[in-house]
Amino acid sequence: MKEVVLHVYDVTNSDSEKTNNTILQINRIFKDRIGLGGIFHSAVQVYGDDEWSFGFCENGSGVFNCPVGKNPMYTYRERIVLGETDCSIATVNRILRELSREWPGDSYDLLSRNCNHFCDVLCERLGVPKLPGWVNRFANAGDTAVVIADNTAVKFRQAKTEIVNASRVAYRFMAGLASKNQPSQPESPGNQNRNGPTFQGSWFKNIVSAGAKPSSSESTSSHDAGDGSPFQNQKSAEQQSTRL
Repeated sequence: MKEVVLHVYDVTNSDSEKTNNTILQINRIFKDRIGLGGIFHSAVQVYGDDEWSFGFCENGSGVFNCPVGKNPMYTYRERIVLGETDCSIATVNRILRELSREWPGDSYDLLSRNCNHFCDVLCERLGVPKLPGWVNRFANAGDTAVVIADNTAVKFRQAKTEIVNASRVAYRFMAGLASKNQPSQPESPGNQNRNGPTFQGSWFKNIVSAGAKPSSSESTSSHDAGDGSPFQNQKSAEQQSTRL
């Protein structure tokens, strides 16, 4: 059995001191006073004196390690013991190699695939509890908001399409009634278009043209590490362009 420790940092990697101070203030209020959450970076320590995390980079794996509590990009906050793992050091090395392949640096996403999500997956494979909810609550809330907005936009487009289709059906139905009730007349260039219903005015043309326009709320939808042991092929935190 080996202890698994989570190391939490305040995200203060902005070039602006004012921004960094604002984040520290947000974390003090929303985490320390309210207990809701904040803007944090996290890393997991198991075996040895290094912690493991994930960050953005253009090429290669986003998984990296650095000495415990010494990530130069952030401000160290606290350590949390998550439990003990039954995994041997060899098993932990294999897990980290697998994750290095599965988490390339260019797959980083602030809301849905950040360092805290990586630590959750690592903890799950180590067989210990996941991160406390407050560590990544802001990102999870933001990701949920994006999903809700996307779903709302899709439903709106579907509803608009159904309205347009129903209007077309109604028009064809009324056109049929008008044709049946109209006395038959000899065809001539002057009366070929007189059988249509009188209600086909600007309202119907506008609603059909609106259905043909693309929705402005549509969103555009927008990887392998070596087999060497991660404890042998360590990347320093300074070599990683990490974010939260």
